[in-house]
Amino acid sequence: MKKAILKLRDGKEFEGIAFGADTSSALGELVFNTGIPGYQEILTDPSYAGQIVLLTSPMIGNYGVADTDNESDGIKASALVVRKLYRGPVMQDRITLDGFMKKHNVRGIEGVDTRTITLHLREHGSQNAVIFYPEEREEAEKLLSSFPEITERDLIDGVSVKKAIYNPDLGTGFTKAPEKPLKHIAMVDYGIKRSIIDNFYKVGAAVTLFPHTVKAEEILAANPDALFLSNGPGDPALLHDAVELVRKLIGKLPIEGICLGHQIITIAIGGKTEKMKFGHHGSNHPVRDTLTGKTFVTAQNHGFMASRDSLPKTTSIWFTNANDGTVEGLYDETLNVRSVQFHPEAAPGPEDALWIFRTFMEKAR
Repeated sequence: MKKAILKLRDGKEFEGIAFGADTSSALGELVFNTGIPGYQEILTDPSYAGQIVLLTSPMIGNYGVADTDNESDGIKASALVVRKLYRGPVMQDRITLDGFMKKHNVRGIEGVDTRTITLHLREHGSQNAVIFYPEEREEAEKLLSSFPEITERDLIDGVSVKKAIYNPDLGTGFTKAPEKPLKHIAMVDYGIKRSIIDNFYKVGAAVTLFPHTVKAEEILAANPDALFLSNGPGDPALLHDAVELVRKLIGKLPIEGICLGHQIITIAIGGKTEKMKFGHHGSNHPVRDTLTGKTFVTAQNHGFMASRDSLPKTTSIWFTNANDGTVEGLYDETLNVRSVQFHPEAAPGPEDALWIFRTFMEKAR
């Protein structure tokens, strides 16, 4: 086993043991996720592109990795930080987490005090970090000092499809596109999870998945019943083309979104977004529905949020976070837009909010 070091931008260091791929230093914004199961879905979620993920659960990897649980075509996170990596046997149809990391050329570090690191991030905020071998220190520290902040990095091109795909095949373990679709949803891919498409298939939608470079005219030519904006990585304030796309299509189509898509809609209708201190990353975030008063538990993964006071007068807050009161969803009947900040598809997490997909379908024209 080889020694490795996790160093944060503010100078904090934690010594541990390397696992996964024997690559060069791994850089990214360090964030923590409080989920217990679901490490494979987390690692393959494109929203984690550009980030090092710390998992707070004390042991990770005990049930291995199966191809049927990937949320994309591979690991999108920059690196993984865990307290203890399970290194024992796994079921015959699975590979170990260590093997999965090697397969996708991603580095990890174990044996660090993840509780202390999490408390540090809660107090001082998410920040850039690097994982390196001791002999790489000088070069790693140079890289860390010059590495751009997440607010300066446009990460979408690396996780979006390159051309339009009608009813993409999600692979083994996922739902097939409906033979007799009820409605047609145009989706813009900013780093979409397979489970989101899967849940649209389950409620009877046909899907055309467009690249993030799509023009409004191309979407209208497909004659969809609604426009859906996906989740994805990075700062929505950098996505000027995405915002302009929504503005051109407001009034022409119902517009819906999840996570980054929600943030893009917020900006497009005249609101603002802001970076959170350490974000919401986990499977245990309670959300209150302002229309019904009901509270349910959701999966979340975001480091930016809609600024409540910036929303137009015609826009209503649909959901709020029961812990900190932040905006978790909005709707505007005059503009025919609605969106949620949390992940109703979960993957991983509770399925309390799957009904959101039925609502999205009902609001499509």
